[in-house]
Amino acid sequence: MEKKLYVGSLSYNTTEDGLKDLFSQAGNVVSASIIIDKISGRSKGFGFVEMSTEEEATKAIEMFSGKELDGRNLTVDRARPMEKRPFRKFSDSPRRGFGQ
Repeated sequence: MEKKLYVGSLSYNTTEDGLKDLFSQAGNVVSASIIIDKISGRSKGFGFVEMSTEEEATKAIEMFSGKELDGRNLTVDRARPMEKRPFRKFSDSPRRGFGQ
C-alpha cells in the first residue's frame, strides 16, 4: 500500500499550507506539494500529500474524496508511480519546417 496521495481538481488559489492543514485532520502529514507549471508559474491544479501511515492515507481518501476545498470538489486517490518515458533524441522526431 502507498502512503502518498494524488489530490486533483485543486483551485488555483489553494496553497500547500492549506492542503497540509486540511489533510492533517486525517492524521500526520509528512509532506504536501502542489505541482506548478514551469512557464506560467501557476498551479497545474493537482498535487500530492504524503501521510505518515497507510491507515491515515486510507482515512484521508475516505474523508476528502469529493469534499469541497476553495470552491472545487477534490479528487483524492493513491498516487501511482511516474511512468518511465522513452528517451527521444531530437534527431528522432519528424522533420517539420518550411516547405514541408
